[in-house]
Order: sequence, then C-alpha cells, then structure tokens
Amino acid sequence: MTKDHGPSIKDDETYEALREDGASKQKAARIANAQASDDQNPSEKGGKAPPYEDWTKDDLYERAQELEIDGRSDMTKDELIDALRNS
Repeated sequence: MTKDHGPSIKDDETYEALREDGASKQKAARIANAQASDDQNPSEKGGKAPPYEDWTKDDLYERAQELEIDGRSDMTKDELIDALRNS
C-alpha cells in the first residue's frame, strides 16, 4: 500500500517509485506532481530553446553568469557551451 506523503505530493505511487530508484525528494516530488497535473507532460521532450551552438557568445556568457559558473570571463564560446552543459 502506498504511503500518503501529504498534500504537497500529488501522486504518491510515482513519488515512491522515483525515490526507490534513487531520485532526490525534490526531484521525485517535481516529477510526481507534474505527472498528476493535466496541463504538464513530463515525459515529453523539453523546451523550445535553440541549441547552445546557435547562441551568441554574449548570450552564453550571460547564462553562465546566471548559473555562477567560475572562470566564465576567460572562456571561449566552445568552453562556455561545455561549462553550461555540465553545470
């Protein structure tokens, strides 16, 4: 029987399965709640943003700044892309 995780978890069964697979509490809650919502489709492919290769170096730098990536001011465009993908 599935444990009730309170009102903040909308799909307790999915939450428990994700936790058993090693997902963090936050990640499991996000996915379980998204699956329980009719207007969200967590299994569908992600956003519509263009690939980093299409971004300007300035745009990549701004994104790296938002994510507080160290050493960004000395990075080339390719290095910024690698850093953003691995952050």
